[in-house]
Amino acid sequence: MNKVFASAHEALDGLLFDGMFIAAGGFGLCGIPENLIAAIRDFGTKDLVVASNNAGVDDFGLGVLLQTRQVAKMISSYVGENAEFMRQYLSGELELEFNPQGTLAERLRAGGAGIPGFYTRTGVGTIIAEGKEHKEFDGETYILERGIVTDLSIVKAWKGDNQGNLVYRKTARNFNPMIATCSRVCVAEVEEMVEVGDIDPDQIHTPGIFVQRIVKCEHEKRIEQITTREG
Repeated sequence: MNKVFASAHEALDGLLFDGMFIAAGGFGLCGIPENLIAAIRDFGTKDLVVASNNAGVDDFGLGVLLQTRQVAKMISSYVGENAEFMRQYLSGELELEFNPQGTLAERLRAGGAGIPGFYTRTGVGTIIAEGKEHKEFDGETYILERGIVTDLSIVKAWKGDNQGNLVYRKTARNFNPMIATCSRVCVAEVEEMVEVGDIDPDQIHTPGIFVQRIVKCEHEKRIEQITTREG
C-alpha cells in the first residue's frame, strides 16, 4: 500500500465530502497541519464539523476555513485568538460545543482507543454538565463524556517514514497523537520524510498503522504571539 503522496491536495483527493467530521491537530499555531487545511479550503468542502483545540487565527490555520464559511460547527476548548470565530459564534452563524481542554483531549484519545465514553469530575455543576448523565463514585459526582470518532484526522509531524510512522517535535506533539488515532482515515503532513528503519522504533509517537496517507510539505511556522523585552 503506497501511503506517500506528492502534495496535500493529492493526499486528500477522494476523501472529502460536505458535512464530514474532521479532527485537526495542533495547539494555537503550534503543530497545525496548515497545508492540509489550506487544501480543504481549496477543495471547497463545506458544512464541516471540526474538532480541534482552537481555530488558529483569522488568516491562518483553521481560521481560513472560517473565513470561507466552510465550517458549520466547532468542538473546541479555546477561541480567544480568532476574532472571526468569536464573531460567527456570537452572531449565531457558527455552532460551538465548548469542552474543557483535558476533557477534549481525553474524548479524542478514548475515541481512538475504542472507548465509547468515560466519567469525569471536570465540568460538574457548570453548563458543561447540562444534559449529561451524572453518576456518583466514592461520594463524588461525575459526568459522562463520549469518545470522539471522526471521518478524517489531519495531523502535522516533524518526521515520518513511507509507512506513516510519525515523530512530533517537542510541544508540537500536543493534540496530534490522539487525533491521529480517532478517525477512520488519518492524513499526516511532515517536515521530513525518511525511509523505513531510519526512525528508532522507541522514538515513534504515532505508529504507521494509524496513518493511511502521508505527505512532505513546507511550513510557514508562524509565532502566534511574540512577547519580547528590551535588551
